[in-house]
Amino acid sequence: MKMHPTPFEAPSWLLWVWFGLTLLSAAYVAWDLFTRTPEMKVMKWGWVLVTLYTGPMGLLIYWFSCREPSPGTHEQFVAPLWKQAVGSTIHCAAGDATGIIVAAGITGYFGLRMGVDIWVEYAAGFVFGLFIFQALFMKDMLGMSYGQALRSSFLPEWMSMNAMMAGMLPTMVVLMSRDMRAMEATSPWFWASMSAATLVGVAVAYPVNWWLVKHKLKHGMGTERALGKGGAMAAAAPQHAGMAMAGMSHAMPPASASGHAGHAMPGMSMAGDGQVSAGRKALVTVLTLVLLAAGYYVAARYGDLSMRPGQPMNMPEMAMPGRTH
Repeated sequence: MKMHPTPFEAPSWLLWVWFGLTLLSAAYVAWDLFTRTPEMKVMKWGWVLVTLYTGPMGLLIYWFSCREPSPGTHEQFVAPLWKQAVGSTIHCAAGDATGIIVAAGITGYFGLRMGVDIWVEYAAGFVFGLFIFQALFMKDMLGMSYGQALRSSFLPEWMSMNAMMAGMLPTMVVLMSRDMRAMEATSPWFWASMSAATLVGVAVAYPVNWWLVKHKLKHGMGTERALGKGGAMAAAAPQHAGMAMAGMSHAMPPASASGHAGHAMPGMSMAGDGQVSAGRKALVTVLTLVLLAAGYYVAARYGDLSMRPGQPMNMPEMAMPGRTH
């Protein structure tokens, strides 16, 4: 039977408190990154974006995985593999979630059906992640042309995107199915839904990014003292020159390489030998597609993929208050 959506039970004031804490969290992360923590430029912006999407949770993750505890210790602080994987996941989320959120706002404006909307969002997330946050921002660090960076980043980004969308897709659809206001970017409920979806997406994408970093298929957390503000070697810092981020399998640009090129940052685990067979890559790729399919199933099972902004949805399994079957 046809039902009109029911709004979230959370009071509006709680939502605005969350938004206020989100702005404060993002402001602190931006201040810390641009004044004291020597993270790479692309990751500075990545952290700010993800904190805007995830609020105090983003600040908490940043505090324990990236924030430099005292001057000159960032290399050692971000060395553990789990922190390297956090950096890779944040980089993934910054591009993918941005594309998904932008697309969701546009498709909501044009009133597209949710079943179409989610695949437009998937494509937009992949485009933002691959063409901007991966290839464009990382080509200098990879020591490659833009085209080479695209080819090198395609498979790892696709794996990450599948996992990210596997978490975001069902979260968005289920929440929007229960409050149609969340389909319109002008509503605060839209941003609340996207915040929740990004958090779930980051959680699902983390294990995939951990595997990619461990096997040197993606970069991990870095520091501009070793890799420069844009990702290239910092020629002005010989004491750090030649330090490479854990998980990076690509050669540095010849102009920036030194006799120490390829060394890890102090204390950084260089787990994995960077030689991953095509079969293992294919297997993990299939697993990410299975994750995406599972996310789609949850969305279709517990949400309404036929809904459009402003229209009633079909939720046959939910009983109307006061009615019996």
